[in-house]
Amino acid sequence: MSSRSTNILIIDDDADVLHSARLLLRQHFAQVDTEQDPTAINRVVSQQAYDLVLLDMNFRRGEHDGREGLYWLERILTINPRTPVILITAYGDVELAVEAMRQGAAHFLLKPWKNRQLLEVINTALARQPKPAAASATTPETNDANSLIGESPLMQSVHALVAKVAPTEANVLILGENGTGKELIAQALHQQSARRVGPFVRVDLGAVAPSLLESELFGHVKGAFTDAHHDRSGPFEEARGGTLFLDEIGNLPLAQQAKLLSVLQSRSVRRVGGNEDVPLDVRLLCATNRPLHDREATDGFREDLLYRINTVEVRLPPLRERTGDIPLLANHFLQHYARKYRKPLPELSPEARQQLERHPWPGNVRELQHAIERAIILNEAPTLSADVFSLDTSPTASPTANSAQTLDENERNFIRQALQRHQGNITQTAQALGITRTALYRRLDKYGL
Repeated sequence: MSSRSTNILIIDDDADVLHSARLLLRQHFAQVDTEQDPTAINRVVSQQAYDLVLLDMNFRRGEHDGREGLYWLERILTINPRTPVILITAYGDVELAVEAMRQGAAHFLLKPWKNRQLLEVINTALARQPKPAAASATTPETNDANSLIGESPLMQSVHALVAKVAPTEANVLILGENGTGKELIAQALHQQSARRVGPFVRVDLGAVAPSLLESELFGHVKGAFTDAHHDRSGPFEEARGGTLFLDEIGNLPLAQQAKLLSVLQSRSVRRVGGNEDVPLDVRLLCATNRPLHDREATDGFREDLLYRINTVEVRLPPLRERTGDIPLLANHFLQHYARKYRKPLPELSPEARQQLERHPWPGNVRELQHAIERAIILNEAPTLSADVFSLDTSPTASPTANSAQTLDENERNFIRQALQRHQGNITQTAQALGITRTALYRRLDKYGL
């Protein structure tokens, strides 16, 4: 790619960093845009196709763990999975760098950088990018690691329902355990709809602090609260003409449930602190791993809101109920990670295949994906043996095998065992279980671990 035709976006809350980086990069690249407010990422990245993004990892005062950077990295890659993102931080940490690269970052760069080093990193990331295909829209049927794969009768029913519902404007509620692929269903609904040319905006309600939920959902005007230094559009505005996906809708507190219901009824949204109503032009998709219907009796979720968001329900089966798809999924992930890590494609030994099919997979497809990735990284032989996976296939490991224990008790025991295997390391435990760190922290709090 010619440097004179390259568009770069720099996102950092430090105005001095933005100024100096822009002065340097404008000498080498066609367009260099800057943004101080990370909450503008959905709007900016949706409206402009950038060839590369430089993203700071810490924005809130006193925060140095990089979690914000990983969150915004995920948002950028959701909008455009092909955009190389270089994470920059003043606080270096090996584990953080590894996690960033695993989640899709093109590179991890420490501040202060040397100008030559920055240019080399950018040019390397750009050189690794494949030439764009004739069609720019991505679909869940690509050969990506996150493809929605399944030929079992249960999954065939899901595919048929998605194909029928996608062309409509119906609100859809996607139900399923963690790791079953709810976001992939949302992406498929978007890509198969008339709104596929518009943005696909995802909001993880389970990862947003309760105090920030209203601003994260509806945006805010400058001065609405202490840290509101700029006007910010919310996801309802950023998804205009496209699809808004509210993940983990079951975590929405009652106060915000009432405000979301009001927005859906009026078909307009008002920013926090603002006085102007903005008409809605979005298709709403929601997902949760919680049984919202059962929570109505305890006032956990408003019945009237539930009726608004679930014109159609898509239920994703857990992997243990479609074990016939496990060999197909395993082969797909083997091919993907062998290419990613530039290693020979290994075969599964009969013992390993049997182990994969017998494991209960409480983390579902995401857990299987991480197990295959880990095996590819560690394996040096032409065949993957059962020892590489070290999965628990004992009868008590199955959530349905011990009727004396509840699902919660089985999950608590499984998480405790995973923590012990990884000496309490949260990142490694979450990866082994196939869930996010945030989801693991919620479970640790739930089970008092």
